[in-house]
Amino acid sequence: MATPGKYNTLSIVKVVDFGVYLDGGDLGEILLPMKWVPEGCKPDDEIEVFLYFDSEDRLIATTMRPFAQVGEFALLKAKAVNEVGAFLDWGLEKDLLVPYREQNAKMIEGNSYLVYIYADPQGGRIAASARLERFLSPEPPDYQPMQEVELLLWRTTDIGYMAIINNQHEGLLYASEVYEDLERGQRIRGYVIKVREDGKIDLSLQKPGYEKIDEMSERIMELLRENNGYLDLNDKSPAEEIYLISGMSKKNFKKSIGALYKQKLIIIEETGIRMV
Repeated sequence: MATPGKYNTLSIVKVVDFGVYLDGGDLGEILLPMKWVPEGCKPDDEIEVFLYFDSEDRLIATTMRPFAQVGEFALLKAKAVNEVGAFLDWGLEKDLLVPYREQNAKMIEGNSYLVYIYADPQGGRIAASARLERFLSPEPPDYQPMQEVELLLWRTTDIGYMAIINNQHEGLLYASEVYEDLERGQRIRGYVIKVREDGKIDLSLQKPGYEKIDEMSERIMELLRENNGYLDLNDKSPAEEIYLISGMSKKNFKKSIGALYKQKLIIIEETGIRMV
């Protein structure tokens, strides 16, 4: 069955002058206007479309790709604010409504907000909410250590950055383990370090364990080869300088050069490291 607010692969039922009609199952035939119809389409062809409601609340299809779909969090910019609520740009012709009851504070035109996109359970209309806590999964997290996940940066705390994991749970990136500038709403790859007994999740931007160290060791060897066999870095160098040059934390850098030293691939000198 076709689902509004999501991507759907639907069959073409018929072609008309102003577009094509798609088989929406229980939702009936859904129009894909001609301006979005790929060239050469014919009946029985399947096409991936996004379904939403137009300005007259009619279900319509488009091949445009919104910034996010129902069930996802996203950072979106407010294009207009009126007595109904705020209207956010989500990449489609019709803007996305955030009703006043779904705002933590009154939204301001031109500002960007982190929101969750949902379908109204009563009428099925698509809207957004800035009250993110209500949409995090109530299910206990079931992540494994070193599991790769998608992170959406939510907010900062005194000890780091809170991030939304795979559009489901909240986790923490400790500031002491972050060596790059991060922005609210940024999507990045991360790794689960630990799921605590209370359900809280510790995260990292770098994969822990020996597999990552091996990968980083190769990165250091590449840098040495690119710099005539010498790097002006060692285990006493500032963490910020290490990250700027190598792209890794000081902790992982020290482990990596230690592994290379044991393999007699480098010499650790007073001011840097040198390839053997």
